[in-house]
Amino acid sequence: MKILCIDTSSNICSVAILEDLNTIYEYSSNDGLTHSQNLMPLIDIALKSTGISLKDIDLYSCSIGPGSFTGIRIGVSTIKAFVDVYNKPSIGISSLEGLAYNLQDEYVCSILDAKHDNVYCRLYKRNYALNGYTPISEYLSDNIDTCLLEISKYGDNTITFVGDGSVVYNDKIKNTFKNSNFADTNLNLQNAVSIGKAAYFRYINNLECPALSPLYLKKSQAELMLNNKNN
Repeated sequence: MKILCIDTSSNICSVAILEDLNTIYEYSSNDGLTHSQNLMPLIDIALKSTGISLKDIDLYSCSIGPGSFTGIRIGVSTIKAFVDVYNKPSIGISSLEGLAYNLQDEYVCSILDAKHDNVYCRLYKRNYALNGYTPISEYLSDNIDTCLLEISKYGDNTITFVGDGSVVYNDKIKNTFKNSNFADTNLNLQNAVSIGKAAYFRYINNLECPALSPLYLKKSQAELMLNNKNN
């Protein structure tokens, strides 16, 4: 199964092509250009480099957030366009779920910095029978202290934290969890390969697949400003 996967949920624009779980092409760019400038050229390079055409792709996947509102919309719109043309299946994957696939630990808490002491996070457990991760907490979008308190309710298991939030709030996490590990620096970034692996896990095991639409766990700055104006 050939999977075209993209991640535009952060400053990094990431494109990958997988054959099942094997990466046959991967490239990430953070050159200061916008995702609207970078994404299609990177996809074109990926296809030409591998000799694969869009009609050869069996499954399309992309990150649906949380993350950059604009970046997520660009990624989702691009994949939707491919699906409309080629009538192939697609799966949207949460940025938090994708981060879990950067690791192979039993318990993983993906945590993204949402600024001003707020985070997005979710706790996952490795499913060895299905060779993937399943969520064991709800999506959390709140103050870092509130989120860590909620995650701590899931027992004293050793948890590995991954994502930029695990770097920003490293000391708070260590003070809350006696048994905590932290991902290596290079594994804290969202990337297309992990999105593709998560999509393959869900598709091949006939699991519920998230809709291909943006996952917004909080309102955008524009919406907040409009609400404040109306109030």
